[in-house]
Amino acid sequence: MNVKVADIEKKIVPLQPNYEKKRMINKIVFVALMLLASVNSAAETPNEMQAKRIFNHAYDMVFGEQGSSLHYDVKIAGLFSTSGTIWSKGKKSKYISKRSCSWNDGNNVFVVRDKKKTVEIYSAQANNSDKYAEKFKFHPENFIYHIEEHPQGLLITLKAKKGAKGIKEIKTVVDRTTHVPKTISAKVLMLWAKIKVTNFKAGGIDDDIFVFPKDKFKGYKYTDKRKA
Repeated sequence: MNVKVADIEKKIVPLQPNYEKKRMINKIVFVALMLLASVNSAAETPNEMQAKRIFNHAYDMVFGEQGSSLHYDVKIAGLFSTSGTIWSKGKKSKYISKRSCSWNDGNNVFVVRDKKKTVEIYSAQANNSDKYAEKFKFHPENFIYHIEEHPQGLLITLKAKKGAKGIKEIKTVVDRTTHVPKTISAKVLMLWAKIKVTNFKAGGIDDDIFVFPKDKFKGYKYTDKRKA
């Protein structure tokens, strides 16, 4: 079979523009991926690192294994307000407020409503005693951190990353030296919950405080809402 070189060139030349085009596209995609990787792995600014460090210190003082107690006053967008005292230690907690009180021993949650004379029992592992708990659940990796001076100490602001669910923004003022929280504001949807913290104590929390005192609530109606 007699094939001329010119005939071969005619078949090859038209393919060159497409090849170069694909090659250019590959380069663009590669560069884009490199830029994306550099954004995802970009070093945090000194301000964000400091904000995270101080916020984590404050968070650990409140919710760490050493335990803590504090008095709180809560206001939600002018629609609701309450106050009380809360004790926390690892996965255990207890609170006493005007409307109700609760004991969480790490396995079960006992919610007492004095006005109704009722006690509801929930599983601590799948606690649905608070329908708003999921909305206020805190995931530290979902936020961008910033710190600045404040008349009462240091103001740490956490703004939710794009697409993050639940809490949209947190503003907390901590003591400049001890990092003990003074005020906390959390935004969920369009509502702000503002919390004033007083009488804070870290450590020295006995595990007995989280045991439900059943003898104090004789005559109350008990409802077991744990899943079988």
